[in-house]
Amino acid sequence: MDNSHSANRLGVALALLAAFGFSFKAIFVKLAYQAASVDAVSLIALRMLFCLPFVLALALITLREMPRLTAPQAGLLTLLGVVGYYGSSVLDFYGLQYITAGLERLILFTYPMLTILIGILFMGKKAEPGLLVAALLSYAGIAIAFAHDVSQNGDMASVAAGAGFVFACAVLYAVYSAGSEVAIRRLGTMPFSILSILISTVAVCLHFLLTHRPSALRLPMPVYGYSMAMALFSTVLPILWQSAAIRRIGAARTVLIGTLGPGLTIFFGWRLLGEPVSLSQLAGTGLVMAGVMMASRRK
Repeated sequence: MDNSHSANRLGVALALLAAFGFSFKAIFVKLAYQAASVDAVSLIALRMLFCLPFVLALALITLREMPRLTAPQAGLLTLLGVVGYYGSSVLDFYGLQYITAGLERLILFTYPMLTILIGILFMGKKAEPGLLVAALLSYAGIAIAFAHDVSQNGDMASVAAGAGFVFACAVLYAVYSAGSEVAIRRLGTMPFSILSILISTVAVCLHFLLTHRPSALRLPMPVYGYSMAMALFSTVLPILWQSAAIRRIGAARTVLIGTLGPGLTIFFGWRLLGEPVSLSQLAGTGLVMAGVMMASRRK
């Protein structure tokens, strides 16, 4: 009984830490943008390079007994790594140049619903009756949060561009999430995540080398600090925390605790970035969280 209770408490704590880490990613990006004139690709390259030593260490431990992949499986893994971590990250970082961290997190938070829709439209999965209601709730909430950003920014075009980039990011990540089911059945969750990050790191570095000079990474020290923090506390550790939480308390409870993410991002955006908070934004956040929770409970 005591061991079960302790495991449950540890699982909840790990899920909270994962939600905190993932929600803080946008804060680190915005802080880096404030600290220096750094573009999205350079910032992503720094993030992935700082991730690399940790991921390689995990790879040495985790991938020792990985089954040999066939050519189609390797091709699928490469495609998912490029789409899921590289493509979505580039779009996300571009979007954060135009919109608040709070709106970014709300838009990204709908990716589980998009994953379900992709499964229904392209993978032959059955549509659940409540999914339409969940989608309407979530996107009504995003519309309210979008209106809040426009009222504060005064430039609808830039907010629309930022929201468009982040929504495209959410779509790509949903494609990655839907397609990952096949690869995870073959490899397991952790090996798949590690290999995806390694593949995306190669893609990001190639993008940087083709479009920038190495001198572009000569940046003020705060940018390096925020990139390192983003790599460790908002990329590597949350993946480990989330995986450990799922083992202890299950995926459903971990996802439920993860719904705290948008609220945490809005709070720290207000506290650390000076982003304004309004009742309409909080109402929109509530609608998005309600919609995602409804969608996540579908079988």
